[in-house]
Amino acid sequence: MTRKNLILIGFIILKFVLQYFLISPEYDLQRDEYLHLDQAHHLAWGYLSVPPVTSWFSYLIFLLGNSFFWVKFFPSLFGALTLLVVWKTIETLKGDLYALILGSICVLLSALLRINMLYQPNSLDVLCWTGFYYVLILYITSENKKWLFVGAVIFAFGFLNKYNILFLLIGLFPALLLSDQRKIFVEKKLYLALVLGLLLILPNLLWQYNNQFPIVHHMKELAETQLVNVDRLGFLKEQLLFFIGGFLVILSGLYALLFYKPFARYKLFFWTIVFTLLVFIYFKAKAYYAIGIYPIYIAFGAVFLSNILKTGWKIYLKPVFILIPLLFFIPMYNLAFPNKSPEYIVQHSEKYKKLGMLRWEDGKDHNLPQDFADMLGWKELARKTDSVYALLPNPEKTLVLCDNYGQAGAINYYSKKGIKAVSFNADYVNWFNLDILYKNVIRVKEFEESNEELKETSPYFETGIIAGEITNKNAREYKTTIFVFSGARIDIRKRIESEIKETKNYQK
Repeated sequence: MTRKNLILIGFIILKFVLQYFLISPEYDLQRDEYLHLDQAHHLAWGYLSVPPVTSWFSYLIFLLGNSFFWVKFFPSLFGALTLLVVWKTIETLKGDLYALILGSICVLLSALLRINMLYQPNSLDVLCWTGFYYVLILYITSENKKWLFVGAVIFAFGFLNKYNILFLLIGLFPALLLSDQRKIFVEKKLYLALVLGLLLILPNLLWQYNNQFPIVHHMKELAETQLVNVDRLGFLKEQLLFFIGGFLVILSGLYALLFYKPFARYKLFFWTIVFTLLVFIYFKAKAYYAIGIYPIYIAFGAVFLSNILKTGWKIYLKPVFILIPLLFFIPMYNLAFPNKSPEYIVQHSEKYKKLGMLRWEDGKDHNLPQDFADMLGWKELARKTDSVYALLPNPEKTLVLCDNYGQAGAINYYSKKGIKAVSFNADYVNWFNLDILYKNVIRVKEFEESNEELKETSPYFETGIIAGEITNKNAREYKTTIFVFSGARIDIRKRIESEIKETKNYQK
């Protein structure tokens, strides 16, 4: 085995080790992870929240035992593969060992550590962006038409994972028109590749059509509740932070794409990043949507720097570019990951606040970063729900109805009683079991919405009580309340059907 391969294996092992050490055992899984894991039990060609690929990996995780290890394994794997693609890109660009090490360090010690920490579509999204750009480089380098078809497959897989990859094509199209590579548009096999890509994503498009395009509702709701709080200047500032240790390497790559003769044929990549970022800014996208852009530019920058730092005094700058990511990683390690207890973060909140980490999607500052607060209180909720479920008469005829997908997913993941909680939120609206004649309801209600629940619902049941609440003050679900209603006096299924219909009409 060559020295290069040994170093590559070392980076990949380090990537996996870091991912598992960046989460303190005090934290549960994150809100979105529970929803994605539950999709394993409802396989389909589409969902209200995401395309289908995540559910495929969720099913594989379920077959492997559904443990914390496997939940975290796959985003770590996608991160390791992203590093591998950057490594292979550097080799394609004729980079030496220094370029390989520099590029790998910049990718490893970056915001990807945080992205790859959570089981969400984002990790695979970044991999697909990087893989697509790599295949485009291979096509430009070799002009072998097979890469057009490989690119179509990667794009289709990325599309079936997260629609965000559409921005890649939107940014790439004008860049191609401005470059010498515009000749690709007269290549017949390009259109065959496009047909292949369309065929691969067709099942999801048909699912969207048959379900009245819920993606439109999802994007509208996202724009009204979250993107409205996105600041365009803040978007640009955050771009600097994602790969801050490799920022000079990325800048070097952009410079090289404009002025470095060996990269002349890849010049379209300069305009690609410009147009793609402009589109993201125009749509007020969340900053992390753009993370997939950057790994490939690290490859360009690493090769360029390795070539110009070979002689004279410049050679002494080589270790500097290696040290910069390492030095920036130290504060990143101390602040950007849930490797500190919630109590520690609350006690040292000022340094988190200065970086804007306490600002949530509602535009307000809170005790913990939103992702961290979304990783607390779930086991407590499931345990308390299990306790009251076991005490009910006819527990098998009990509906566990939650306000949001995080509550439902967490109960289903941690429950020891086999509870199948549901919600009118997100994909759970399609997962109600209407074959059961329900006698009891366990209602999990967000604190802000819980004041009138007992008064409003008790008349429809023989008894109604408050059975508990989430007591973790640092949890986003703090004071979420568990109501228990038993002895139904109405046909609950009819009420459910009516609510489902109303919800779906709203989504249309």
